[in-house]
Amino acid sequence: MILTLSCDDRPGIVSRVSTLLFERGANILDAQQYNDQETGRFFMRVVFDPGEADVDAWRAHLQPLVDDYEMTWTLRGRKERRRVMILASQQDHCLADLMWRWRQGELPMDITAVVSNHPASTYPHTDLQGVAFRHLPVTAETKPAQEAQLWKLVQDTGTELVVLARYMQVLSHDLAGKLEGRCINIHHSFLPGFKGARPYHQAHGRGVKVIGATAHFVTADLDEGPIIEQDVERISHRDTPAALVRKGRDIERRVLARAVRWFLEDRVLLNGRKTVVFTD
Repeated sequence: MILTLSCDDRPGIVSRVSTLLFERGANILDAQQYNDQETGRFFMRVVFDPGEADVDAWRAHLQPLVDDYEMTWTLRGRKERRRVMILASQQDHCLADLMWRWRQGELPMDITAVVSNHPASTYPHTDLQGVAFRHLPVTAETKPAQEAQLWKLVQDTGTELVVLARYMQVLSHDLAGKLEGRCINIHHSFLPGFKGARPYHQAHGRGVKVIGATAHFVTADLDEGPIIEQDVERISHRDTPAALVRKGRDIERRVLARAVRWFLEDRVLLNGRKTVVFTD
């Protein structure tokens, strides 16, 4: 099982957790912890062999400890698979990468649906076989109705995580709020930041030396959500706009894949406007 917790830091938390697990017959397989001295918050992730007890029994065992420390916590069986919905628009490099990794067993998830504001024919090179596909077109006038359909689909399918795999629609404040802490976006990130159309061409025009990408949680503040993962790559004057686009897609794919995998493995804990990521 995987236990994650966060609470105000106090002496004895690690001792209480490890003692409880020992006394109930569990064996700790991996443990990571972090004390944020700026906020006074404590974070912990513990992987343990639960013995004979199931998840419900362990929740009952842990509840008194959780109450004592007023913890925010999760407990999940290691073989439980998260239910994930992937949203995409015309660019499918991130969608295709997630699908490939899922089929290879790298991402332990159940895909509830692939949703796009474009028809399935937009992705002739992406293997969508066996996956539910929903075409939800959207315009400025139909956006509220389209998002209502999207939210209903999230609820009806029991989706736990929504991944914006280059979904080029800004979520409304209402929908972003409903998905807070369980919606991941991938965004190109540069120094300086280039917004709008053709960002890699803008970067080339300014002679940037580094391009990168950021995976973050979606919030009502556009592109301001807690950051999960980032990566960069150096470029030079020899790189054409096309080369920047190609390299940028590679960075976006790997950054998004890491962020999704860490979420699926309960390695990402919210810490206000930041995250604590217990990497493997």
